[in-house]
Amino acid sequence: MSRQVPYEYDMRHMQSSSRAAYPSFLSFHETIWIHTKCLLKGLLDAFRWDLVITTATSDPEIRSNILKSLLLNSLSLASIYAFDLLLQPLVHDHPSWLRRNVGWCYQVLWLLPVVGVSFYLNSSWCNTIAKRTFVLQYGNRAVQPRHVTYTGMLNALATSAYRTVMVLTSVIVSFGLGAIPRAGPLISFAFMCWIDAYYCFEFVWVARGLSLASRVRHLEERWAYYFAFGFPSAAICTWGSGLANAALFSLLFPAYIIMAMTARPAPQDPYNPLPSADVVRYPSPLIPIRLRIFAIVIWLNDIIVQILSITGSAGQITRHHRALSHSSEKAEEGTGVEPPRLTNNVSGRSVRRNEFRSPVERTREHRKEPSMDRRKRG
Repeated sequence: MSRQVPYEYDMRHMQSSSRAAYPSFLSFHETIWIHTKCLLKGLLDAFRWDLVITTATSDPEIRSNILKSLLLNSLSLASIYAFDLLLQPLVHDHPSWLRRNVGWCYQVLWLLPVVGVSFYLNSSWCNTIAKRTFVLQYGNRAVQPRHVTYTGMLNALATSAYRTVMVLTSVIVSFGLGAIPRAGPLISFAFMCWIDAYYCFEFVWVARGLSLASRVRHLEERWAYYFAFGFPSAAICTWGSGLANAALFSLLFPAYIIMAMTARPAPQDPYNPLPSADVVRYPSPLIPIRLRIFAIVIWLNDIIVQILSITGSAGQITRHHRALSHSSEKAEEGTGVEPPRLTNNVSGRSVRRNEFRSPVERTREHRKEPSMDRRKRG
């Protein structure tokens, strides 16, 4: 009988340790309430026009760039709507050849050059606004610029080219989603909400040194917040023609960059949205933590980068179609940027931001007792 005591003790110990290692989950209603609060916080951060006015009036450099962007994009919008509301009605009753020639000449000789120049200059002005706002908000902690070298110039060209490719593929995916019967327009609109939010936050992510994989993962794991943040701009920019919507977004873009600089996306930890000192509680398994929103976009980018051979390593683009590849980051940034390291408050160990751990591993690490405490008890 005495021989069975250790066996029974071991079985009880194994059962208790297995039960302790099993992850704890929030209920479905609690998870819904957390995502609802994230949606409301995203909407609130997207309507902080008081911060835009305060930032613009307090810094002359930001104010001058906002005014230049406002004037040039207003000219683009006026040119677009002048053609739609004035020229087309005037030549509506004239022969078809006159209507075609007038429209073609106006668009090629005036509209497209004005819009193209405004987009190019607006990108430069928005970079200046983002850098200056980041310094005002966080101090001089921006990523230090690299020395101007031939390799650096190639990397800058690769970054600009990849960003252009990503914008084009996002537009293509949006049109493709809109072509789906019935639910297509709603799906396309939701996708544009996330796209708008991504480009509004891209400047602060790059300034903090996040790689492409880290930026995309950060948005996909906080999809409720970023959907709400991009909702106002997407709703404003869906009522006109394609060119008019793009010009209108460029008009609003500097303001949303300033809002993004001061925003605090929620939740802070998507895998433990209600932090507790005792136990990690994951969201309900019925609601996904991460939505692969950019999977198709990144897959298309890999294909286009392979075809165009943007960088010397384009031939090494990964062959599979999973979400993000290391070579995509190289094509977008020239060289891979290591994401910042985070410290786990419970275990004291350093983990990477984009490192994935299973719920069981996270729970075991969270509940693991430090060795010094064990010695004291002994």
